[in-house]
Amino acid sequence: MPLHKDEILNSLASTANVAQFVSFRPDSHSSLIQSFCRILGHDENHRFTSVREAVTALLEGSSDKMVNVRSYEPNSPRSREFVYGLQHVEEVLGVLQRLAADNLHLIVNETIDINDGGVSGVVQGQLIEFAPDDTPRCVEKPGAASLPFALGAKLLETVYRFPPDLNFPANTRVEFSIHPKPRGYHGRHTIIWELERDAPSFLPAAITWPNRFSRHLGDKAFGLLVAESLGVPVPKTTVIGRRTAPFTFGRETGSSEVWTRTAPTEPQPGLYTTVKGWLDPFTLLTNEDSSGQEIRSVLCQSAVRARFSGAAVTGPRDQVIIEGRRGEGDQFMLGLQFPESLPPFVLENVRATYAVLASRLGPVRFEWVHDGDVVWIVQLHCGATGTMADVIVPGLADNWIEFETSTGLEALRTLLASLPAHHGIVVVGRVGLTSHVADLLRKAKVPAKLKTL
Repeated sequence: MPLHKDEILNSLASTANVAQFVSFRPDSHSSLIQSFCRILGHDENHRFTSVREAVTALLEGSSDKMVNVRSYEPNSPRSREFVYGLQHVEEVLGVLQRLAADNLHLIVNETIDINDGGVSGVVQGQLIEFAPDDTPRCVEKPGAASLPFALGAKLLETVYRFPPDLNFPANTRVEFSIHPKPRGYHGRHTIIWELERDAPSFLPAAITWPNRFSRHLGDKAFGLLVAESLGVPVPKTTVIGRRTAPFTFGRETGSSEVWTRTAPTEPQPGLYTTVKGWLDPFTLLTNEDSSGQEIRSVLCQSAVRARFSGAAVTGPRDQVIIEGRRGEGDQFMLGLQFPESLPPFVLENVRATYAVLASRLGPVRFEWVHDGDVVWIVQLHCGATGTMADVIVPGLADNWIEFETSTGLEALRTLLASLPAHHGIVVVGRVGLTSHVADLLRKAKVPAKLKTL
């Protein structure tokens, strides 16, 4: 006979870290009988004299002086109503009495802050899904990060600087949360909320972003973490985030210089600062995003001794478009320099890097730097484009407006903001199909084509 949720929690508590809890089962008169409990300062499964005494002890012993109530039917692995963040004994007792009237079994557990910079989610087989600022039920909503377990666990360990304690058999479904500060009955960083046995073990992961976790870290930071987790060379990068403690990943490049890069929630081609050299990240965040809503982090990234730099995008029919030039590529990406012919060995190396990433992620777009021996990834995004030859964004327009590339990205932003409906843009001048000019047009989804002088 399957174990009840509270029996599973009680068993888990002997080895795994669970939130402090007390559980109840209704009797034939809808009164509540205590079944299990794990509360600090009390013996394992201490028997309280009343429901009120048990709830009071849990509220007083909880780290945030709040509790949740979970309800379930004994013969179903799925939860029923979930009530979050109750602060007073009387309101907890009211919720328990109401749910007991429906003959539901109940677990009262301490509330652990979901807005502390950590994540919650689910592991099932070789799939892990999670999001910040939410309970494990985030997987029932759009936007949760979805990754193969090994890659996701490595990424979480890099960000939070400890391995998530999620070593369970492949046929289990585990609801968990990860916290920067130790929490729960055993005082660890990983909390296990539920464990369901005999769950399907093969679920495919579709690695895509932006998602809620990539927005939490900043798009550039997330993309580089994915690239590094897949074994592609990424320059040593320290992420100074708004919501997470600083963390570092990537490889030494052999250069003592650094780049300072801003990481907005979603790609904003050329809008925010990227500069060679070190800038005060806190001043930068204040000056460029005082509201704290757009830029999620600042990256300090080791410079690469650039012999060639550029970008690669996926065009129609999985065609790989590679562009670049000698030296550093910041001016090329801004559309202020045009592409040059690249040596065959550079093109071959970039294509090989593309093949590694595309084999795991599908169509991708990335910025690269070649030091003469190694291709380094300095930005990574997923998804294909419709770009080809002299067409940046496919589509028809009733009228076409010319844009001179020499006027710069900000002029293009202004033009796009005021562009009438059913109009397209003709880009006048030599500009890369992989540049930020092209990125901005693709992001705006405005028909655009090149007119080369």
